[in-house]
Amino acid sequence: MPRKKPFSGKQKKKQLKDKKLRKDEDSDDEDSRRHKKHHKNKGEAGTSHIDKKQDPHRYRLQFYKESRDVIKQRKLDAMKPYTKLPEKCLEVDMDVLYHPGTTPEIPKRPKWDYNLSKVKLEAKEDKIFKEYVDELFESYRIEDLSYFELNLETWRQLWRVLEMSDILLLISDIRHPMLNFSPALYHHITEELNKSLILVLNKIDLAPPSLVIAWREYLMQKFPKLHVVCFSSFQKFDIAGNDQGAKVHKRRRHVKYDAIGPHELWQSCDDIVQGRVDLSEWKSKIETDLSSVEDEEGESPETVTEKQDSSFVEHEFFKDGILTIGCIGYPNVGKSSLINGLMGKKVVSVSRTPGHTKHFQTIFLTQQVRLCDCPGLVFPSLVEKSLQILAGIYPIAQVRDPYTPIGYLAQRVDLPILLKLKHPETEDTEEPERLEWSPVYVCEAWAEKRRFYTSMAARPDVSRAANHLLRITVDGRIRLCFRPKGYTDNIDKWESHTDTIKLAARSSHKDEISESESEDDGIEVPGGSEEEESGEEGSEEDSEEEDGAGISTSNPFAALG
Repeated sequence: MPRKKPFSGKQKKKQLKDKKLRKDEDSDDEDSRRHKKHHKNKGEAGTSHIDKKQDPHRYRLQFYKESRDVIKQRKLDAMKPYTKLPEKCLEVDMDVLYHPGTTPEIPKRPKWDYNLSKVKLEAKEDKIFKEYVDELFESYRIEDLSYFELNLETWRQLWRVLEMSDILLLISDIRHPMLNFSPALYHHITEELNKSLILVLNKIDLAPPSLVIAWREYLMQKFPKLHVVCFSSFQKFDIAGNDQGAKVHKRRRHVKYDAIGPHELWQSCDDIVQGRVDLSEWKSKIETDLSSVEDEEGESPETVTEKQDSSFVEHEFFKDGILTIGCIGYPNVGKSSLINGLMGKKVVSVSRTPGHTKHFQTIFLTQQVRLCDCPGLVFPSLVEKSLQILAGIYPIAQVRDPYTPIGYLAQRVDLPILLKLKHPETEDTEEPERLEWSPVYVCEAWAEKRRFYTSMAARPDVSRAANHLLRITVDGRIRLCFRPKGYTDNIDKWESHTDTIKLAARSSHKDEISESESEDDGIEVPGGSEEEESGEEGSEEDSEEEDGAGISTSNPFAALG
């Protein structure tokens, strides 16, 4: 046996370096091959060609993967100083964001009848969906398109819910309803399917009442066939507050679902049904829930029936005297929490991780009312990807460049002031007030404040800090609330609006926190929204990082200069 040759540490280091270079080259070649296979755009589609029936993750979210060069350039840009935007930049004009003829359509289920077998129907759907995706990438640049769902199995869940439902609920986050609302879906439901659509502005505890009412009136004016209902599964201590400045509060765990909005939702459904279904039992349940405390423990297996999309049945309105209400929308907008709020207790699990609901499930609210919870689905649009990440639509654990979304947030919310950050280069200059902030500097300062350090060199862990900032923003502890067009100039009008006063009065007496619970270390960690309940299903990383402090303001715009 020949004697082994000595292998120095220097040689080993070179070997590992060469191996990494080969791996990067192979990955880039693979990116290029996939890229050429689809289109000439940069990036790649994240769809898989494995057998869906054998794949245990066939219902998970799937998005296209951006190239390494794009990610690398974004990280370099994140080191440059950002420019603070004026407060009016938070206003959104739906006519500009979704200009007719310039925004993508949604894939629609092909026509079918009972003469088609299930295999032939699925093959037809697969062909239609592939043609849709190909046309989408042909019509739009990959840089302009937002993240959107590329998993056909998830689209099939939506098609099934659209078919079986009498009324559709489109759940939207009040902080950015324009992001969660698809005009293409609105026209498909109201005009092609000829069904009623109710937009639920959820999580209204995370925005001032005046902004909630302004969005409601704006959307009803833009979309005449739309019914709008405001909803919140929990009551927060500061929903009526609109003072300038931050208040300090502790996070609280909630187990009881005490919702705002069930009666308004019942009223909208009753107006649509017009006596064709008896909704008196639902109304009685709402009145009972308002005057008594529901059982707070456990799941309700007798009321929950989970079904996979395995049947194709033509829809019949109000079949057997039952009203079927489909709950659809983007991931992480609180669809499952809304159902729990309507039930008055937990019947479906929730999580802050988008894509937690895997396939649609039916829940009987009463003997005459059936709810159908559809998995969250990201519709194609032209909104910025950074906003999608900050909204929790894209799984934060999979974000390859967390600094660009932090820069997007820092341009609209004064993070150094709100988080009380110290610039990393303060000690190296005599004029610290002249130092400029970049997204990376913000993350480094937050890492220092939270004591996030790397294990070996004990340097500030900017990646972990950026990840944590994204998570607390998604949770609503750093609040980025967008406004309808014209809100800023007419804020006094909306604050004195009759419905604003009613909403504030109705919410303020529900839930209050004593001063003894409000003392902390100068950093606010509010509780009481849907995200609190979602912590039950969160990751260990979430729990570890959130044991400390977070940030919020009673007025979402208080930190804007």
